[in-house]
Amino acid sequence: MKVVVQRARNANVKVDGQVVGSIEFGLMVLVGVTHEDTEKDAEFLADKVANLRIFEDEEGKMNLSLLDVGGEVLSVSQFTLYGDCRKGRRPNFMQAAKPDIAEKLYESFNDKLREKGVRVETGSFGAMMAVEFTNIGPVTLIIESK
Repeated sequence: MKVVVQRARNANVKVDGQVVGSIEFGLMVLVGVTHEDTEKDAEFLADKVANLRIFEDEEGKMNLSLLDVGGEVLSVSQFTLYGDCRKGRRPNFMQAAKPDIAEKLYESFNDKLREKGVRVETGSFGAMMAVEFTNIGPVTLIIESK
């Protein structure tokens, strides 16, 4: 699994012009799943996202986690994270997991965050979505489970 994590303020995701998920402060997380991924990958990434120290403390150092600051997560499924652009001009998505597998692990990732006490809002799996947010910092990290 692969996630793109961005510190965010005022994040929302819309489907057909309607907001289906929104947060005020925390992390915007794009989630991609590949064929070999398992529940262990979802658990690893949920733990990493919840505990990653990327928020500033009182001295301005990135020393606090999402749990420390009481932040939320806007989680959006993103199969294009496994797009291979090395050849040609059109991305190859062969490394992205099939939708039934990807959705199960995407939901597992979100559930594991919730079990840690994180409020998680989501987009709609497989839908065409419009995502809006303010990246604070900016801070953007890519984390892979393998």
